[in-house]
Amino acid sequence: MKEKIYTIPVTEAFGVECECPMCVLEKKLEDECIDYILGPSLMEPEGRIETNEKGFCRKHFEKLYNRQQNRLGLGLILETHITQQNHNIGRVYESKKDAVKKDAEMSMMKNLSSKVSMKKTDTDKMVDSLLEVLNELEGKCTVCGKLDHTMERYIDVILYLWFKESDFKVLFNSKKGFCLKHLKDLLEGTKKFLNAKETAVFVANLMELQLENLERIKEEVSWFTKKFDYRNNDAPWGNSKDAVPRSIQKIVGFCDFS
Repeated sequence: MKEKIYTIPVTEAFGVECECPMCVLEKKLEDECIDYILGPSLMEPEGRIETNEKGFCRKHFEKLYNRQQNRLGLGLILETHITQQNHNIGRVYESKKDAVKKDAEMSMMKNLSSKVSMKKTDTDKMVDSLLEVLNELEGKCTVCGKLDHTMERYIDVILYLWFKESDFKVLFNSKKGFCLKHLKDLLEGTKKFLNAKETAVFVANLMELQLENLERIKEEVSWFTKKFDYRNNDAPWGNSKDAVPRSIQKIVGFCDFS
């Protein structure tokens, strides 16, 4: 297989014995991204602008916090991120504060038993604006954004190698399939990077591999449960002793069970 700088991470991940080589690839990218954010990115204006605006999802805040060697770096990121979000939220309220207070005063003067007005008040408009700000923030994460962008590029590489490098095709087909998250990513990738003929060939191969291994993992977790029957005490575990965590990974992707 002809190795290039952009193919090495892919071929290395597919060389690992696992339930989903793309989980291996994504986990390595995620670790590198978190290390970068708590390291060089702290001193780069563009990096801080991005973390101030986007922040992180719950999962990646936890991972950043668990990098105990740089709690100060995380504190600096949080300080400026919170400052910007306070400004964004406060700006919405301040722009309609007087009108909202007027709405509150008018409500107090009205008969509480009267029908609720269908007219949208200034308070309703302010709540809508606040929800827009909060929903937008909730949908952002600096790490997730970088992962999505880079993984899309790697999917392009995977599909390219599958068609162009026979050794990689053999390696790909020797794997245990993919988690459902990355199965979805690969199927979406066919729409972006393959023509109709290529899509038909690749998807037929992918789904045969995937369904075979979904059935395998089902049988392994089924035997795991049967081993708790006293009648199977002396029967060998086979590959089922760790079937539960591997089954979870098959459904949702990489999980840290440590």
